[in-house]
Amino acid sequence: MATSPSEKILIAESDPTISDLIARQALKPSGYKVSLATDGSSAIRQAVQFQPDVLITNMNLPGLSGKDLMVALSSQGISMPMIVMAEKGEESDIIQAFRLGASDYLMLPVREAEVIACVERALKQVRETRAREMLDAQIKHTNAELQRKVRELSTIFAVGHAVMSITDQRILLDKIVEAITGATEADLGWMTLKDETTKTFLLSAHRNLPEPLAKKIGQPFDDGLGPLVAMSAETLSIHGQPLQKFKISALGKSAMVVPVKVKNEAIGLLTVVRKADKAFGESEHTLAEGISDYASISLINARLFRALAQNVETAQLGERQMNQLLERMRQVMHSNLNTSLVPLDSVLTEKMGSLTPMQRQALLSTRNLINRLITMVTQQDTQPKPS
Repeated sequence: MATSPSEKILIAESDPTISDLIARQALKPSGYKVSLATDGSSAIRQAVQFQPDVLITNMNLPGLSGKDLMVALSSQGISMPMIVMAEKGEESDIIQAFRLGASDYLMLPVREAEVIACVERALKQVRETRAREMLDAQIKHTNAELQRKVRELSTIFAVGHAVMSITDQRILLDKIVEAITGATEADLGWMTLKDETTKTFLLSAHRNLPEPLAKKIGQPFDDGLGPLVAMSAETLSIHGQPLQKFKISALGKSAMVVPVKVKNEAIGLLTVVRKADKAFGESEHTLAEGISDYASISLINARLFRALAQNVETAQLGERQMNQLLERMRQVMHSNLNTSLVPLDSVLTEKMGSLTPMQRQALLSTRNLINRLITMVTQQDTQPKPS
């Protein structure tokens, strides 16, 4: 396997002949970076500074023995494959070294080929471990991205459900501000709506605003960035030093303002702020604009609902007026019909003169017709009135 320029070998050996054989003749020609230590103490310092991938150590070092060196490195949390070198008759020491974590061994005197083979076996472990760590890191990153996407979709779904199910606009706006603040991992957020009469933006909902500002609900609210976004109708994100020129910098070091638009006109503004100097990313921009679209839908729905309610009220008023007119007409008809019976009955009694049979029959027919009309008007009076 080809060596990597970053693969480094630390050799702890007091005999310069052995060190020269391993380092100059075997490892360096193969492309490895090599560092030498002549005793255990310097080997520990080299392990911290050089950060080798593999350690080759003689079991019999001046000062600290090879076993002591292994224990010292392990106690400091320094982990790497360790190859021990020993002479014939020191097999028991090699066994103890394996118990302490050694990965391989070389018997002295060593040969170049044996050194290369032993180091390659040790580095194979290192490479496999690094590959696993990289794969684990990629998996963790992918999982984190997937979880973030799930959170974003859940947030969008929750806001959409709220828009369709919550009729109280005050509660709905609170939900929208809560959603955008949480989804963008901001520390505080608020929403302002444009007053059609004054053309100013009024604070309509907030999350975590300081109490003096929270009391401005229903009042004009200018954070310095809002007017810029209201004019451009485009999302604006600023952090760090450029934010210092705006009043909003008193609340944090990073801010994003998203317009709530209807036909490219900003009718509202959604603002989120982070106390830390951490810019809002592209994915957070996209998510915030998605929430803003739902806010726009909710405001349009509210306008339509108010218009519909006004039309219904107008229709109901017209119906009430028509009913009142018909009732007055009914009362007038009932009164006039009853009045017309009085002279008719007087004539039929012949107090005003005798009637011929034909005259009487005509008057009786007229009287019966008037009575039927009175009955019809009376029945109409008993019908249920529209609510």
